[in-house]
Amino acid sequence: MKAVDLHTHSIASDGTYTPSELIDYAVEKGLKAIALTDHDTVDGIKEALNRASYYCAKGQEIEVIPGIEFSTEYQGKDIHIVGLYIDYESEYFKRRIEKFALSREKRNRQMCQKLTDYGVPVSYDELKERFSEGTITRAHYARFMMEKGYIKSMKEAFERYIGDRSPCYIPRKKISPFRAVEILRKAGAFPVLAHPILYGMSASRLEELVSRLKSAGLMGIEAIYSTYTPSDERLIRSIAAKYELCISGGSDFHGTNKVNIDLGIGMGHMFVPETVLDEIREKHKVMLINNDYRLKKILFTDLDGTLLRDDKTISEYTHDVLKRWTDAGHYFALCSGRDINSVNKVYKDLGFDSFKNVFTIGFNGGYIYDCANKKVLHKDVLDLEDVKYLFNKAKENDIYIHTYTDDNLIIPKMTKEAMHYTKVIKTPVIESEDITAPLKEGPCKCLLIELDNKEKLIKFKDDLADWAKDRGISMMFSSEYYMEVIPSRSGKGVAVKKLCELLDEPGIVSVGAGDEQNDISMLEASDIAIAMLNGVEAIKEVSSTVTDFDNNNDGLAKALEDII
Repeated sequence: MKAVDLHTHSIASDGTYTPSELIDYAVEKGLKAIALTDHDTVDGIKEALNRASYYCAKGQEIEVIPGIEFSTEYQGKDIHIVGLYIDYESEYFKRRIEKFALSREKRNRQMCQKLTDYGVPVSYDELKERFSEGTITRAHYARFMMEKGYIKSMKEAFERYIGDRSPCYIPRKKISPFRAVEILRKAGAFPVLAHPILYGMSASRLEELVSRLKSAGLMGIEAIYSTYTPSDERLIRSIAAKYELCISGGSDFHGTNKVNIDLGIGMGHMFVPETVLDEIREKHKVMLINNDYRLKKILFTDLDGTLLRDDKTISEYTHDVLKRWTDAGHYFALCSGRDINSVNKVYKDLGFDSFKNVFTIGFNGGYIYDCANKKVLHKDVLDLEDVKYLFNKAKENDIYIHTYTDDNLIIPKMTKEAMHYTKVIKTPVIESEDITAPLKEGPCKCLLIELDNKEKLIKFKDDLADWAKDRGISMMFSSEYYMEVIPSRSGKGVAVKKLCELLDEPGIVSVGAGDEQNDISMLEASDIAIAMLNGVEAIKEVSSTVTDFDNNNDGLAKALEDII
């Protein structure tokens, strides 16, 4: 029985063999089939297929399986999903890869700048010219730095400069493994969880991940791998059987970049029989018969500067896209720093009360409301004594401050700051010289406003930093003039995680969209992070996607079209 190798790399990512050389070596080794699964790219596949055709014409059969290996993130861990038999020329997949490529280039330019600032000059253009064959990885940085004489070994590059905890490293914006499975399924690929033993998870935690991925559409798992012990293989085979997943296997061959790993045999003892591929082929055929595949998603969108145009309206087109979003079975949450009463008013005014699956989130994540069932799902408040202290400190520093009940805005008096705020926010107003007097419980949020001198707010924030930290309070700017005060345990990012937990939908993909500083935690907590073209630079830095249009020109809706 012949062997196959379903996990290999070429110079299109971080291997050292060209695709043609890889196929030559596979033929030399007598392999029945080989999958080219470069990291986040399919640039080497055509060359590999052409080389295989050359051998087949000579009567030397070798199957090349078009593949890819996606790098994803799950609970702080780097998780890899391999896709086999991918339709790499489909328009859907080309759009996805193009977005990944743009994100990679942006990150590489940032890393080059960081290295240069650190005293290790690395020009992105020179790096790209030196390694023009494929995707730039950290291995290419290390080789470039060795050639320049900055370091003596590739190991030194990672230890001193570009390792995960090193000063010049910039993490890539990664998608969730569930989103990777969805992309692969929609591109006709057979998704496989790569080398699960390498993630260092306990058996129970690994099973939890596999269970969720199975619900999301996972079809296989690598039970045969270069570094596995017999007990490792037994564990993964038992998990595969439990969750009815196909066995897959491969060497993860990188050429001389992994000197102890050889094609087809790994560290010398690995053998992946061709029967493994036979079963994958059969299951893949069945998968393709009914592959109308779509994961449930939940959109968390900010209001001002994101969903809403500057005149606080949305277009018919945006309304239609969101209607199609919810009609497709996805969820939709309006997530704002505004009070919940104001968010609920936007929900009604824009006609979202006719939609299914809509939630409102106010007070920067402190209040989650189920619109269909008219039910409060979550509420987090400041301590009333802390609000009194904050109010008195603001008064001492001549800074406007107001707070809220669930239904009302409480202001000290109708100042220019209050008038500026209530031009947009139409929540019923209570005037009280002491804004804490009408409160029966701690509020979800306070807001400080300074229209003329932001430095005054910055100083106030700095002066109270130790107190706020001690009391578990966060103070953040939500615009040029506004500083939000909320419980540290609250926040838009917390709301994302909380609502996803409450929905209890295995494999659900969270989509965050925002434009301002107070949206950062929401985007960081989301599987897909969308920054508005008109957003601040900090929001773009944490995003996987930046819209092609701004909030006045349906930027968000156009970004959502492709993931409905």
